[in-house]
Amino acid sequence: MTSRILIALLAGATALSACSLPRGAALQSEVLREADAEIPSFQVMPVTRATMPLIASWPRTGEGHDTAWPRTATGSSESVIQTGDKVDITIWDSQENSLITTPTQKSTAMPGVEVAGDGTVFVPYVNEVQIRGLTPAAARARIQAKLESIVPSAQVQLSLTQGRGNSVELVGGVSSPGAFPMPSRNYKILGLIADGGGISSSLRNPRVRLMRGGTTYEISAGTLLESSDYNALLYPGDTIIVEEDDKSFTALGASGTESLIYFPKDRLTALEAISLMGGLSDQRADPKGVLVLREYDVRHLRSGSGAPNMQQVVFTFDLTSADGLFAARKFAINPGDTVLATESPVTRAQTIFGLIGNAFGVSRQVATISN
Repeated sequence: MTSRILIALLAGATALSACSLPRGAALQSEVLREADAEIPSFQVMPVTRATMPLIASWPRTGEGHDTAWPRTATGSSESVIQTGDKVDITIWDSQENSLITTPTQKSTAMPGVEVAGDGTVFVPYVNEVQIRGLTPAAARARIQAKLESIVPSAQVQLSLTQGRGNSVELVGGVSSPGAFPMPSRNYKILGLIADGGGISSSLRNPRVRLMRGGTTYEISAGTLLESSDYNALLYPGDTIIVEEDDKSFTALGASGTESLIYFPKDRLTALEAISLMGGLSDQRADPKGVLVLREYDVRHLRSGSGAPNMQQVVFTFDLTSADGLFAARKFAINPGDTVLATESPVTRAQTIFGLIGNAFGVSRQVATISN
């Protein structure tokens, strides 16, 4: 009877070994099995030092904005009048019987005159005067020139109060966001951020986004600060948004964590990503079976070797060799990638042997009871 129970238990363990055993991650061979099909649906690319130059030339995926960040420039140190601005105009004339002043009042004040949509302001006796696009000094000179034929001795004083059309918006990520009038045409993005109280230290890898017309530019705060070349000149109507970086990759399989992991900096290598995942599980992971799953846009595909030839690509790493480790130090993880630590085949074998060992243990207990 004991032998029959033993045979039954061994048969059960063998049957379990032929079936799918419970485990936490897939085997590399299971994931890549379809690559050997006659018409595979994805491309497999081994990552080695020899293949890294080719892979590095492939398009970067997962980036939201491809437009290059505008470089710095130098603008006028003065303000320029725009539609919606308001000007305070004062006209002085000391002549008797002046058309502009009275005997007791030698000046006439016109406070808060708004610049109309066509860029003009109304001045008595000379009608509309075009001042949009001029500096306050140039606008003052133009108004005075218009008055000379009527009041030759008149002198004009002008001051500017900027409106929304001559300001920029700073949104989020600073202590004092809001609309900021442009003090001059040499107003730059770092000056605006400083006026807003600086970037909050609590933001993870903060990014700066510049929205100008129908175009959006984006740069990391670290890159912006590292060189004055990126200190872009602002234009009226610009909107600047400071926020946390939302780029992420997905960690799966036999690693320390399985979750969505945000980029702590602009660029991540495969080794850094594995570190952020908590490393590979000593008991479960296959160091020869680390995979990165990536999807390319159709426009990135090429028939030659200079670009991926399928939308879905699986990059494979062997971290048991120096070649694989050095390649993993250079391989860039893209936003939206999935990093999969596959399970070691040894884990499956240990599970089977454990079942067989348990079967022998049970058989001995049965034999003891039967005796």
